[in-house]
Amino acid sequence: MRKVLFLFGQLDDDDVEWMLRAGQKRFVPAGGVLIEQGVPVDSVFILLEGRLAVSLRPRRGPERDLARLNAGEIVGEMSFVDARPPSATVRAAEDSTVFALAKATLSAKLAADQGFAARFYRALAIYLSTTVRERHRDLGTGVAVDDEEEEDDADELDANVLDGVYLAGERFDRMVKRVMVT
Repeated sequence: MRKVLFLFGQLDDDDVEWMLRAGQKRFVPAGGVLIEQGVPVDSVFILLEGRLAVSLRPRRGPERDLARLNAGEIVGEMSFVDARPPSATVRAAEDSTVFALAKATLSAKLAADQGFAARFYRALAIYLSTTVRERHRDLGTGVAVDDEEEEDDADELDANVLDGVYLAGERFDRMVKRVMVT
C-alpha cells in the first residue's frame, strides 16, 4: 500500500492543509537524483506523478536496484526520523513531480503541535509495523498457528488503517490536483 495512505489516513484535513501551505512542488527530470545515498537530504518527499527508482550502492560490487515507486509513495522519511544520511539513492525513472516538505519546517510543526506530532508519528509506526509483518510473511517467519491463519492475515490491514484509507485517498487526490495546477 502507498505510504501516503498510511500518513493521510491518520492526519486530519487541517494537517493536510498545513502541508499544502508549507511545502512546494518540485520537478525531477528522468534520470535526475532526488536523494543520494549517504548525502543528507533537506526534505521529505511525496511522489505526486511519475516513477522513482530506488537503488543501493554496496561497499563492494555494482549498484543494485531495490524498488520502483509510484505516485503516493513517500521518500526521505527514514532520514527525517533517525537524522542519518539516506541509505539508498532515489532517482526519477521518468519525469516526475514530488511534493517537498522541508525537514526544518516539519520539525518545527511537530514541536509546536502535539496533536499533529501524535498523528504523524502514529502513521509512521503503523506503516513500519505493517512493512515488518509483510517482510516476515514473505520470509516465512510469520507466527501464524497454521497455513490457513497465515493466509487470512496476509491480506488484512489493521482496522485503524482501513478506516482511514478512503479519506486518505481523497486527501491525496486533493493534494495532487491543487499542487499540479500551480
